[in-house]
Amino acid sequence: MGHIKRAVLLAMLSSIVLTTGCFPTVENNMIEEIAPVIFWSINDGGEGKLKISTLVPPLIKEKKRLFTLRVDLLKQGGKEFNLKYYRELKTGQTRIVLINEELAKKGVISLINTLLTDPAISQRLYLVIVKGNFEDYIKNQLDKQEKLDYFLYRMFKHYEKNNQGEMSVVNLHQFKKKLYSPFSYPIMPVFKVSNENFTYEGTAFFRHDKLKATVKNMDDQIFQLIDNDHYLKLFPIPELSTTIGNVRSNVHMELDGKYSSISIKIDLNGRLEEYRGVKNILRNDELAILNKEIESYLEKQTTKLLKKMQEWKVDPLQLGKFSLTPFTKPISEKEWLNYWKKMEINVDYQLHIKPLTNVSR
Repeated sequence: MGHIKRAVLLAMLSSIVLTTGCFPTVENNMIEEIAPVIFWSINDGGEGKLKISTLVPPLIKEKKRLFTLRVDLLKQGGKEFNLKYYRELKTGQTRIVLINEELAKKGVISLINTLLTDPAISQRLYLVIVKGNFEDYIKNQLDKQEKLDYFLYRMFKHYEKNNQGEMSVVNLHQFKKKLYSPFSYPIMPVFKVSNENFTYEGTAFFRHDKLKATVKNMDDQIFQLIDNDHYLKLFPIPELSTTIGNVRSNVHMELDGKYSSISIKIDLNGRLEEYRGVKNILRNDELAILNKEIESYLEKQTTKLLKKMQEWKVDPLQLGKFSLTPFTKPISEKEWLNYWKKMEINVDYQLHIKPLTNVSR
């Protein structure tokens, strides 16, 4: 009787599987036969192709090698890498995608969509624009720096976690959110690479999926302050022989009803960390003059930056969202750009800094 019951139960389970069409598929991978991918480096391979690279194996004590392929499709590259290496590469641990600047200028929509539709890949992976040959940098550093790929990942993680505006840090989810917004102007960090160095350069502005312009130095610092709730641990202003520390911003933007002007008011709070000018800032009157000079300088620089954005026809600050109100018909992106390129810009800074004093007793 027991044999009959077991046979009936097995038949019922088989019929359920066949009825639902769900046949379990198991990937027969042993842990020593797989290697997680930490990063993809993607370049323009010419003739419509992609040149993709990755470093294997990550995190284990085995001589690392850089693999590079010229392929038509990103997924094709992942498959062909497996034919060159005795371990199967798994993309579930991918943490960084580095896109060459020239490829980004042509458009990255196909890459972004491929990454978004891969269930194994986290949307928290970091997106980076690279100026220069990243592969040459990796080859040159392989024997000099252990766990180089993990080091790069931890660098982005550090600045994201501490919410610092020292550099732009953008993950796939954030890029997707802006890419598919009504006014589509995402951003990415830009790094300049040589054989010896991998150095942050600034922020790339996109119109839809194509890179249009990059800002760096003072323009990038100002963008960090007015784009988000980050803070700048150090904000050097060489033109005024001044460094402000722990700078936090509170930004208020107001668009007039006719879309002819926009007012941006920025409250900055921080501490005077360094001054190498000629003023005696221990005197309140001279400190007040320096304060006004910094406000005036930042107003001019911010206005210039916004006018550049108008010329480039980009809106990375998402100012167009202020045109969306509950009781008016939404304007198109084309209409917004027509308004934006002619819009009058009014910038007002209010600076609140603690004076440079010796806090030790």
